[in-house]
Parts: sequence; structure tokens; C-alpha cells
Amino acid sequence: MSNSPEILTLRALLGDYPNTASLRKGAIRSSRLNLDFADVKVPNHAFKRVVRDMEFDVAELAIATYLTAKAYGKPLVLLPVVVRGKFQHESIVYNAERGQLAPSDLAGRRVGIRSHSVTTVAWVRGILQNDYGVDLDRVKWITFEDAHVAEVSDPATFERAPAGKNPMTMLLEGELDAAVLTGKDLKHPKFKYLIPDPEAAARTWYQRYQAVPINHMVTVRESLLKSNPWVAEEIFRLLAESKKAAGLPAGTGPDPYPLGVEANRKSLELVIKYAAQQRLIPRPFAVDELFNDVTRALGK
Repeated sequence: MSNSPEILTLRALLGDYPNTASLRKGAIRSSRLNLDFADVKVPNHAFKRVVRDMEFDVAELAIATYLTAKAYGKPLVLLPVVVRGKFQHESIVYNAERGQLAPSDLAGRRVGIRSHSVTTVAWVRGILQNDYGVDLDRVKWITFEDAHVAEVSDPATFERAPAGKNPMTMLLEGELDAAVLTGKDLKHPKFKYLIPDPEAAARTWYQRYQAVPINHMVTVRESLLKSNPWVAEEIFRLLAESKKAAGLPAGTGPDPYPLGVEANRKSLELVIKYAAQQRLIPRPFAVDELFNDVTRALGK
């Protein structure tokens, strides 16, 4: 972080999404601060730098990573701003060439996950446990990476995949029975969704919980907010205006980019519950604990 007589320059990590595009392109500006965006195309590749090195003043961060960071006392404050969110029922697949598989079949099966503390994994495991009755401790979880937060280690029952392996290849070769994947990997022609008709399942889930699974929110270094508490409100304003400039939310469905504590309360309550169930955090936090007096009031 550097100061000039006129403007505060902040080192920032923020992905290029429809709801952040206007801010990143400079179409939306602040007269009080400047965001110096890190040249990182995939923000989650820099999440270790956020929580281990405290490299950024303002940073997008996966919510499960934030919860584990908070549990270990990392000096970051959450802003009630979602920059990425999606329903996760589609995110676990199996290789249909090797036979049919359902959530009820997972006991004793090998399931690949990038890391124990990945947010998509936390949501998928929470959904399997709470909505499909899966005993997570009876599944053989295979991990490929360390957690973002250095203090978080794999449970003793987890297995680390051999170096050089990836879940996509292992699933195709029959070394895994299922895997939590993202993006284009989910669309491989040999793969089927473990949860049938995931779009319909997601609609039913939303009707039940009135929540959209949060992927990434925004954090600010605690020391910055102590010296410049106005920064939280200004960043919130910039992100809210950038979302509005993109015409979001579009359509009549749920808003995947909610702003404010109350708009995010149900989703945060769920991910906190799942994180505690999965022993990512030592106890369930209250939602209001995730914010300070300044950030808790944003969006009211």
C-alpha cells in the first residue's frame, strides 16, 4: 500500500467478471483511492499469497478459504460482496463408461477433490451430506493440492494423489470413481452428473434454503481498515456500481452476486455449517462475526 497527497493506492486481487468489468476497465473510478490490480488471470492461483503473505490490501477470496483463515487468526476482514457464486449440484461427476453411480453408492468409493478446503468441494460435500444422506467419513477422498491456509492439513483418512496426476485423467482411467470438477472438464462426453438433472436439483435446493452457494467474496487487510475505515465503504460502492453497470442481476432468478450482510446471511449460515461439519473450522461462526462494525453496516 502506498500513499500520495491526493489518493490512496491499494494493491488489489480481483478477477475479471461481468460484475467487476467496469471497475477493472476504469469506467468506474474513485476520487479517493486507486486499485492497482495484480496481473493474475485466475485469482484462485494467488489465494495462498492472500492468506499466507498478506500481499494484497483488497482481495477476492474463496469463502471456505476465508473461514479457515479466520479460524487461524489471519488479519483479514470480509466485505459483504459476492463476486462469484453458482449452484454446485453439477460439480461432481463420474465416468459413465464404468457403470452407473448415485450419491447413495459413494461409501467406499474414491472421489477426487482438488483440496480439502476448496469452496466448491465444501458446498458439494455439504449438499451430499445434508440433502442426500451421504456419510462423508465413509468416502475415500483423494486430494491433489495443499490448502491455501498453511495451518490446514488433510484429515488422516484422506489420501494424496501421486505427483503429476490430475482428477480428470484419474477419473477417465478408472483410478477414481467420481470427482469434483469445474468448467469445461464437467462437459467431457464420458462423464455424467452424480446428481441427476442438476439444474432441477438446484432449483429445488434454492426453494428449500433460499440461498445461492457463494464462491468468492472480497476481503480487506485489517490494518488498512484500522487506519482508513472509509476504504471499506468506498470499495463496496465501487463494486456495487460495477455490478449495476453490468445490468446485474439479469432475469428473474436468484441474484448470484448479492450485496450486504442480510442478502448473504442464509448462504453464509449454510457454508459455515458445512465447514464446521467437515472440520474445516473448529466451531461454527456466527455470520456477524465475519465482519467488523464498519463492514457489517455496508449495504443497509
